[in-house]
Amino acid sequence: MELILIRHGLPERSHETSDPPLSAEGVVQAERVAKRLARERIDAVISSTMLRAVQTAEPFATQSGHALRTDPAIVEFDRGAGSYVPMEVLKRENYEAWVRFVARGRDGDIAAFQETVVAALETVVGQNPGRRVAVFCHGGVINVWTAHVLGMTPRLFFEPWYASLHRYLCAGTGERNIVSLNETAHLQDC
Repeated sequence: MELILIRHGLPERSHETSDPPLSAEGVVQAERVAKRLARERIDAVISSTMLRAVQTAEPFATQSGHALRTDPAIVEFDRGAGSYVPMEVLKRENYEAWVRFVARGRDGDIAAFQETVVAALETVVGQNPGRRVAVFCHGGVINVWTAHVLGMTPRLFFEPWYASLHRYLCAGTGERNIVSLNETAHLQDC
């Protein structure tokens, strides 16, 4: 089966919630993802329960006629932070805070997060043999799943771009392969 992980579009910055809606740019990115995925056969659509992932998934689910299923096991690593600052903004405006955030990925929190994410995505794989499933999620989810596929220690090691696509082939015999990471051609001129 082919598992396609899609990072949510750019959300609004928020000091009140770690679950903000998409920004105007994020809405455009979600529409671009829908247009890109419309060229492929997708058999199921799943999203994190967080608002920015759901709002990114909705245009494609609506356009394709798929029911949008949500899964709370694929929410973001920092879901309980109480605020949301895009990682590139945090890195630019408060480098020390960004370093502390990334360092959290070296402690036990990230291992437990990876266990949850991997169990959820392996369930998707097991329930969809021979199918292609689009999963709208978060940068942390993509990082820990990719680390799992590569056999790496779980950590936040690369930056999936907003509304980027990440493809994996998942065999029923347990093999997992990366097909592509950070597909963004559909976001040109965005």
